[in-house]
Amino acid sequence: MIAQYQKYELQFKQAAGTSRGVYKTRPVWFLLLNEGKQTGIGECAPLPGLSTETPEEVETALKSIGQDPKPFLKNPELLQAIPSVRFGLETALLDLQNGGTQTLFPSAFTQGKEGIPINGLIWMGTAEHMQNQIQSKLQSGYRCIKLKIGALHFDKELELLQGIRHQYPASQIILRVDANGAFKPEEAIDKLNRLATLNLHSIEQPLAARQWTAMHELCQQAPVPIALDEELIGINALADKEQLLDTIQPQYLVLKPSLHGGFAGCSEWIELANQRSIGWWITSYLESNIGLNAIAQWTFTLQATGHQGLGTGQLFTNNMDSPLEIRGEKLWFDPDKPFDLSQVTPHTEF
Repeated sequence: MIAQYQKYELQFKQAAGTSRGVYKTRPVWFLLLNEGKQTGIGECAPLPGLSTETPEEVETALKSIGQDPKPFLKNPELLQAIPSVRFGLETALLDLQNGGTQTLFPSAFTQGKEGIPINGLIWMGTAEHMQNQIQSKLQSGYRCIKLKIGALHFDKELELLQGIRHQYPASQIILRVDANGAFKPEEAIDKLNRLATLNLHSIEQPLAARQWTAMHELCQQAPVPIALDEELIGINALADKEQLLDTIQPQYLVLKPSLHGGFAGCSEWIELANQRSIGWWITSYLESNIGLNAIAQWTFTLQATGHQGLGTGQLFTNNMDSPLEIRGEKLWFDPDKPFDLSQVTPHTEF
């Protein structure tokens, strides 16, 4: 088996604003496993400033895999601390085993018979920019809107949400918000009480991670269901996952294969969540269409309920063409449309 990789820089169509800053580009690495005439492709997509691994650690891991992939294939736990590479290796192997066609999980989804409901993501920006995004998503047919909050003054963000809810009751539009840890513990309950008047579905990560006691208290008191996101980063061992869930007792988990140890790591979270009656949904992580495709196919096999966060493939100017397309509020796979992998030209061989 020959292993190769290629670093690739995705260019955002518009700057993507979060509470941590603004992204204009983002690096990913494509990992290729070649055996005979078949090649499997996976994507390693850490996000600087959020992922636990650095770009240097990603490349070091890829070089080790290239020198001899077998130990890593036999024992994926070797990559436990580098979840994006674990996901890339996992998906490259699945692609190789399925003929190198980027059909990792054959299903009614990959046959084009069923789509996956997704939320419409509203990025941070000026009030006018966010309002324009909201109107565009609603006009496109989305019934679940997710807004990233924490960049504007809270009263202005509340006003935006009130405008949506005034026009669209909860029976018509589901509203989710993602604070990305922007609230301070002493102010969080007051802000959540104000948000509760809008009949929100949930709020992701209201407090910054690693404040387990404060987050537990908030989950018990909050009038808005709380979903953990960044809180899960770097929690890889089974015992640590159990301790986190039993301590905080959240209402939901937001799971990203690139961030939480691939399908194996996310499946472990799902099993623990189901045992505790904690809800969950799957979200992509600003991957290219290669990573998004793998995540979407896997998500469909889970028979996940509710709206998933899988609509980010349209954000880039230089994404590769793929069978993925959004129609209304659903992500679909067109089996008659091929992948264009001409941009995946690995230059590093071991």
